[in-house]
Order: sequence, then C-alpha cells, then structure tokens
Amino acid sequence: MDIEVCVDSIESAIAADRGGANRIELCSALSEGGITPSGGLISAVRSAVNIDVFVIIRPRGGDFVYSDRELDIMRADILEAKKRKVNGVVLGILTTSGDVDVPRTKELIELARPLRVTFHRAFDLCANLDRALENVIACGADRILTAGGKANAIEGADTLARLRKHAGKRISIMAGGGIRAANVRAIAIKTGVHEVHTSLSRKMESPSPDGITEDLARLIGHKGFRVPEADVRAFKAALESIDLEAETGASLH
Repeated sequence: MDIEVCVDSIESAIAADRGGANRIELCSALSEGGITPSGGLISAVRSAVNIDVFVIIRPRGGDFVYSDRELDIMRADILEAKKRKVNGVVLGILTTSGDVDVPRTKELIELARPLRVTFHRAFDLCANLDRALENVIACGADRILTAGGKANAIEGADTLARLRKHAGKRISIMAGGGIRAANVRAIAIKTGVHEVHTSLSRKMESPSPDGITEDLARLIGHKGFRVPEADVRAFKAALESIDLEAETGASLH
C-alpha cells in the first residue's frame, strides 16, 4: 500500500519521509487547496528527502477552468519542476460544463513526460465520474486522486470501489479526502485501493509578542500547519495491519 502525504513545507516533507510515506505531494497555500510551490521550496525538499516528490501544478486557488494565460503559467511551472528533478506532477483542468478538458490536460501531460502525472481532485467536480474516468485515461495520466465525488473518501467509498474496478490496470485510483489513521484501514478494505493520500497536518501555535493587539495576534499567532512524524508512523501502522491480516488470516481490530 502506497502512502502519499500532502505537505507545504520542508519540515513536513522531512517528517513524511522519516515517518514512512512513499511519496509527497508538494504544495504551497494549503488553505487555498494547494497551489504551485516556489522553485526554492521544490529544490530544498528534493534535496532533503529520499522518497518521491510530486509537485502540484495549479496557478491559483478557486476553480479548475483556466484561461490561456493561466495555461501558459502551468506550462512554465511544469518545465521548472522537471529541471528540479522531481518525480511527478499533479494537475487537472476542467471545462465550464464540468468535464475533463481533454485536449489541454493531454497537452500538459505530454509536456510533463517522462515525469509521472496525477490528475487531482478536480476529478470530483466532474458532472459524470464514469465519463471523467475514461477521459483522464485518454489523457494519459498515471493515477487519479479522488474521494469518489464526495467531500471525503468515507462518503465516497462505494464510488471509489466502482471506479477502481472500472479502471482495472489502465490507471491507478488513489483515495483521498479526510483520511486519517483512524479510518484509513476501513477505507482501504472497502474500496480495494492500493494508494491513499492524506495531509495529517496540525496547526502549530506560536507565542505572540508582547504589546500587540488581539486582532494582529490572530493574524500572526501561529506558524502554519505541520505534519508530525509520529502521525505518519501511526497512519502507516494502520495500513500495515491490513497486510498482516491477509498473511495470517486473523481478524485484527
């Protein structure tokens, strides 16, 4: 079972690596759902970890319908990521009608090669997920990150199982959305997926300097979000219990 951890800092990337993750999705501004990180952050993370690094290619927060100028930015960001020796990119483009924008997505995937490509949770906003599955496969992506069209993978588990079955060996279905150590085992068993995506991030408080107003303290009073190494280890242990159960035939609870 492969574990992908979403991170937006070098500290979280190192924690994910040490905790046993197989891959990280590197973003900035997770509060916006993740946008393309700076070249400096990409290089720093690539040098600091031994696991695979996938970089999100998303020029802004908000929807996934992009202008021609935004598409130019995405092309440039893909080329920049390739220069920095990452293992893959994460992207997704939709049409105004709620379908996968096949020509544009295919163009970006071809530009990204030989890097591997994940189509991100823009997939969950598509009007018809079965049609979207075939469209993403036609674009040539390697995997789809999805919660089965729901807010989280628990609610979308039945659809995730159906998508995985329909995908077969043509593309990997990676479950993501609200997955934590407490529920990852149940989700993996119910859906049959072999890859899971999680953030595991916690808000890190920072002491406020003396003499500042309460409003200002709220703005600068924390260091952002970090992934604790211990949480990654616990997450991995929950998944490893599935493998142990399969090997022993025992029921683990």
